[in-house]
Amino acid sequence: MNIEDPIYEAITDSIRVNVSPHYLHDQSRPQEGHFVWAYVVNVTNEGDDAVQLKRRHWKITDARGLTTEVEGEGVIGEQPLIEPGDSFEYTSGTPLATPHGIMRGEYQMQEPGGRKFQVEIPAFALDQPENNILAN
Repeated sequence: MNIEDPIYEAITDSIRVNVSPHYLHDQSRPQEGHFVWAYVVNVTNEGDDAVQLKRRHWKITDARGLTTEVEGEGVIGEQPLIEPGDSFEYTSGTPLATPHGIMRGEYQMQEPGGRKFQVEIPAFALDQPENNILAN
C-alpha cells in the first residue's frame, strides 16, 4: 500500500470497515484490456460482543456498467472471529476489463448468541493512474 492510496470507510452496528485499493501495474496488461487491483480490508469490532465474519457479497462494476457479483463463505478461506477491540485485516484483488470501476458490498456477521446482521463494505473506486495508461 502506498501513502497516497485512498482509504474508504463505513461503520455498521459498531463494526468499522476500511478499504484501501491500489492498482497493480505489474499484473495489468492495458493493451489487452486487463487491469488488476489489490485492496486491503481492515474490519474492526468496536462493539461489546465478539462477531464472526460468516459471508461476503461483492458487487464489482466496470466502466461500461457491467456488474459482477461475488458471494461466498468468509474471506480468503477464513471465517474470522473478531473480539471486541480487535481487528482482522486481509488483502485480496480483482481484475477488470476497463481502467476504472467501483466495488461495494457487505459482510454477514454473527454474534455468539446467534444474531446475524449485515455490515456495509464502503463503495470504493478502482482507478488506473492516468499517467501510467500504457504501463505493464
